[in-house]
Amino acid sequence: MKIKTKVEQYKRLLAIAEAGLFYGKDPFDEERYQELKSIALSLLSDGEKEIEEQLTFILEKNEGYPTPKVDVRAFIKQENKILLVEDHHTKEWALPGGFAEIGYSPKENIEKEVKEETGLTVKVDQLLAIFDTNARKDLPQAFQYYKVIFGCSVIEGSFVANNETSNSAFFALDDLPALSQKRTTEEQLAILANGILPYFD
Repeated sequence: MKIKTKVEQYKRLLAIAEAGLFYGKDPFDEERYQELKSIALSLLSDGEKEIEEQLTFILEKNEGYPTPKVDVRAFIKQENKILLVEDHHTKEWALPGGFAEIGYSPKENIEKEVKEETGLTVKVDQLLAIFDTNARKDLPQAFQYYKVIFGCSVIEGSFVANNETSNSAFFALDDLPALSQKRTTEEQLAILANGILPYFD
């Protein structure tokens, strides 16, 4: 991965603090994330109080046009079988990946997600498809997501136990396990395996 500038690192720090404040339940953790957020804002504003106040106002008011969330997934194929990962909690399977995180490029995001969920180091080869969840009528979701699928090649590694996934394995299209329909569908896998790519819906 490329070396990030200080500003990119500060933005990443701020994003971590915001996520912690959103998901955190413990009051002590909330206090720490609030302090982390203040430090990140101070670093981003380079000590300029007026700029820091403007940034704080934007964050508190959540200004800006609402946009779809971005979900990145890796399509890794070997001997006509597709790599899927098993969710640690639901025991359902999906293409490896997850929400794109602030501070990373799309390529860096998918390399990071695959490494975390499978233990594999991969090379991103090409963009294969973008699926829009708004096009799905079978499973309405609270938010609109763009599922960005990248074709990847395995460089090295093997499955490593982690907090997100309990297993990974290659499956044929006609012998798929129970899929996490919010993450990956049979139709999407068929398009990726047999469709005309790149695919955009």
